[in-house]
Amino acid sequence: MCITGNAMQTPIKICKLHMTNKKQYIYLHMKTKTIGIVFAILGILMIIYTGFSYVTTEKVVDFGPLKMSVEKSHPVQWSPIVGVIFLIGGVVLVAMNRKK
Repeated sequence: MCITGNAMQTPIKICKLHMTNKKQYIYLHMKTKTIGIVFAILGILMIIYTGFSYVTTEKVVDFGPLKMSVEKSHPVQWSPIVGVIFLIGGVVLVAMNRKK
């Protein structure tokens, strides 16, 4: 069963996925569960660790024997809300997987 349409001069064709055998269904089922578990673990880690920083070295002066460099810290931070969203998304994916 396919639906065809034309949106903004671009032809669209949406087809219902037909599983030819049970292996494809099980593979898709396990893949969704695995992605859900990874999202949940990533969400928990993002709630616990709200960021990290890395250090780069930049040359300031390079004049003959005189060489000076500066270490610069670059923080990378995110809100714990992002971790909560990942956690909820992972739990939803695992729960949807169990309903099927």
